[in-house]
Amino acid sequence: MAKKKGKKIRVAFKKNRQRKVRKNKLSSHQMDEQLDSQYMDASERLTGKGDLTRHRTVMGVEQETKDGTAIVIDIDESTCLKGRVIRSQGLNSVVQAEDGHRFDCTVRRLVRTMARDDRNAVVAGDHVLIRPDGDENQAVIERVEPRRSYLSRGSKRREHILVSNIDQAVIVVSADDPPLKPSLIDRFLISSEKGNIHSIICINKIDLVDPVEFQPLIGVYAQMGYDIVLTSVVDGTGIGRLRSLLKEKQTVFSGQSGVGKSSLLNQIDSRLSLETAEISQENRKGRHTTRSAVLLEIASGGWVVDTPGIRQLELWDVIPEEVEGFFREFHAFVPQCRFPDCSHTHEADCGVKRAVANDFISRQRYQSYLKIIAGDEPRPVYHQT
Repeated sequence: MAKKKGKKIRVAFKKNRQRKVRKNKLSSHQMDEQLDSQYMDASERLTGKGDLTRHRTVMGVEQETKDGTAIVIDIDESTCLKGRVIRSQGLNSVVQAEDGHRFDCTVRRLVRTMARDDRNAVVAGDHVLIRPDGDENQAVIERVEPRRSYLSRGSKRREHILVSNIDQAVIVVSADDPPLKPSLIDRFLISSEKGNIHSIICINKIDLVDPVEFQPLIGVYAQMGYDIVLTSVVDGTGIGRLRSLLKEKQTVFSGQSGVGKSSLLNQIDSRLSLETAEISQENRKGRHTTRSAVLLEIASGGWVVDTPGIRQLELWDVIPEEVEGFFREFHAFVPQCRFPDCSHTHEADCGVKRAVANDFISRQRYQSYLKIIAGDEPRPVYHQT
C-alpha cells in the first residue's frame, strides 16, 4: 500500500514550566536547539505565547489507532534503520536493528517534547526508526511508530506505559509468600484488555499450599474463558505448559514484587540468568530485582518482557461507567437491571446484585468491582433484597 503523502500538521509541545535558563547554561541550551534544527524541515516552525503555550507545524500524517489519532512525523527514511526498543530508561534506549545489531540511542528532541498523556516518549517494545550517529554503536531515535498494544498503569497523574507491541500478558501471582491478591488480578485483567492484550493468569509457588484450596478461584476465572496455569519452580509444576503458551509469542510478565516472575523466566530459559531475591521476612513483601522493562529472546521462539514488580496497580483512563464492561460475567445480567444507567451499587431491582446474591457472580469479584469504581476508597457492601 502506498504511503500517504505528508501534510502540514500543528503539533502541541509539552508546556514549558521550567525556570528561565540561567546565563551560564545558555551554551548547552543553544547546542540542544541547534542539534534539533539540523533535522527540522524548512516547513517546520515553532510558535507560542510566552513560556506556557508552544506549538510546531510539522510535516507528517495522522494515523488512526485504537486510542485515537497518532501523528507520524515525516523523516528521511533513506538515512534510517528500522528497529525495536529492547530497553528504555529515561532518555536512553537500547534498540535492536533488523539485522540484530544493537545501538545505544538518544531521542530526537522533537519526539521527546511533543505533548502526550504518557510519561515516556519511548518505551520497551516500541518500533522505531533510528539514524546512526557516526559511532557504529550510537544512534538517534528519529520516530516512534504508533503502538498496536500496550500495558500501562497510572503514576503521578500520568500514564506509565510499561511495554508496547506485545501479544499477551502473564499475570503472575503467588499462592503464598506474598499472599495472593485477587483484586490485583482483576486490575491487571482490565489494564491488559484496555491495551489490546490477551491475558494469562499464572498462580506461582503452588508447592507452598494445597492446590485444592484454589479450585474455587480457578473456577471463577476459567468459566470466563481466561487461561490459567499453576506453576512451581521448586518441583517444575506447570513450567512445560507455560513454556508452550509463550512459544512464538511476545509476552510481558507482570505482577507484584516477589511473586517469582524472574525465577519463572529462568526456568523457561536457563540462558536468561535473571537476578532473583528472597521475600522480606519482616513484611512478607517482595524485593525489587528488575529495575526496568527489558525484552528477552527465548530459545523456544518468541520474546518475553520482565517488568519491575509493583505493589499497587492504578488503572489509567478507566471511568466508573465503563468498568462493568471489563467484568465479563456481568454482561448477561446487566439487561435485567431496572435502570439503564444502573451502577450496580445502591439501585433497587439490579440484575447484577441479584446475580451476586444467588452466587451466579463471585462475591469476591463484585467486591473488586465496587472498589475499582469507588476509586480505591472503602465502599459499603450492597445485598439484593
